[in-house]
Amino acid sequence: MTKKKELSPELKAECDAAKALFIARKNALGLTQAKLAEAAEMSPAGVAMYLNGVNPLNAKFAAVLSRLIGEPVGKFSPRLAQEIETISGAVIQEKQYGQSTAKESAAAQVMMMLQKHGKALTGQAQERLLQAVTDSLAESKTGNVIAADFSGSRLKPDEILIPQYDVRGSMGHGQVPADYTDFMRNVVVSAPQLEKLGLDYTSPANLAIISGWGQSMAPTIQDKDPVIVDRGVTDFIGDGVYVITWDGMLYIKRLQSAGDGKLELISDNPKHKDRVVNTDEVAIHARVLLVWNAQKL
Repeated sequence: MTKKKELSPELKAECDAAKALFIARKNALGLTQAKLAEAAEMSPAGVAMYLNGVNPLNAKFAAVLSRLIGEPVGKFSPRLAQEIETISGAVIQEKQYGQSTAKESAAAQVMMMLQKHGKALTGQAQERLLQAVTDSLAESKTGNVIAADFSGSRLKPDEILIPQYDVRGSMGHGQVPADYTDFMRNVVVSAPQLEKLGLDYTSPANLAIISGWGQSMAPTIQDKDPVIVDRGVTDFIGDGVYVITWDGMLYIKRLQSAGDGKLELISDNPKHKDRVVNTDEVAIHARVLLVWNAQKL
């Protein structure tokens, strides 16, 4: 079993401070961990990992928490407040160039960043940013428009971009859960082809790719096989293969109802032991829809 390295006292103190602020404000604002998870586009289990000091806070989660509770990031993490300020960049001052030139300069910088790093964004995000930059340049009325060509990276109408997450779903002794926040690369697939495969998913935006790890689901899923999962499924909706957290560890397991509020955690590899656990002991993060098996010929 992989043990999670404990956070430093400084990082743990940030988590404790964030949790204290969340608890102090949640009743007045009608907040729950589920609502915080939805706003941060992650699982409730991931939120718990932050608030309980298992995983260190990151800039994205800190910004979302700050917005929801109405408190500055610096109140619970001066470190991340500085990081967010650095990422935001220096504010362009309206001194000798005036407002129009400042707008144009800022838009031009964003455009150049998009040209360099835009492939890491979804097609929809690229379109929104590109439109915002174009509008800003148009408002400046300078005529010095910088053209950006995303034709090679835009999604076609029948394509779906699926992010690949740096998450390993254990098919053995378990992995320490990671958060569905950052992805490593993208995979573009044909929506009609997914339909031909008979895949039923909640939304294209909920699709993701993670890697299996271990042999307990062999031969269905082999070690390091990539699998497409539906993150929109966070409850047991019938027999199938799911990404779950149980006993503080992350797994890919076949789940079946065992009746009386219990679930059976099944390993397709007969060498691995199946278990029957209480339903409330299992946190479901996603349902596995498809596995890509790479077989040597």
